[in-house]
Amino acid sequence: MGLFGHGDGRRFVMREKLLSIGDDFWIEDDGGERVYKVNGKAMRVRKTFILEDTSGNEVAHIQDRKLHVRGTMKIERGGNELATVKKLIVGIRDRYEIDVEGGEDMKAKGNVLEHEYEIKRDGDVVATVSKKWVRVRETFGIEIAPGQDEALLLAVSVAIDELAR
Repeated sequence: MGLFGHGDGRRFVMREKLLSIGDDFWIEDDGGERVYKVNGKAMRVRKTFILEDTSGNEVAHIQDRKLHVRGTMKIERGGNELATVKKLIVGIRDRYEIDVEGGEDMKAKGNVLEHEYEIKRDGDVVATVSKKWVRVRETFGIEIAPGQDEALLLAVSVAIDELAR
């Protein structure tokens, strides 16, 4: 049974406490196959991560936005803004708004520091992040609902992890 209760979402495994800038790591599927690489760009003024497919093609560019008062990271694809992830300051639980360009916005809510949260669009869960089904230390799992933009949701989880620091 999957995190969504029916097990038809695709699962990925990501390293906890993601990156120090300049560090790279692979995101694997639940079968242990490398599917995306997160490249932490060193020597940049702003925190920057590049999500690449296994051929080295950039599928998302994730960068912090220093001019904003609260934590904000921008996600681009092909030079076009894809989404903006903003940490909300109110409330006792971690909450994030994901403003998607040309699409329905999303929200993430839960215990981000413990990697136990959901990403929802219009009330429907599109991704669940959890450490409960991953047995390897210092890793967490991401299950993405069928038909969703995997690269976008993985990039969102990279941005949330960085903003939670």
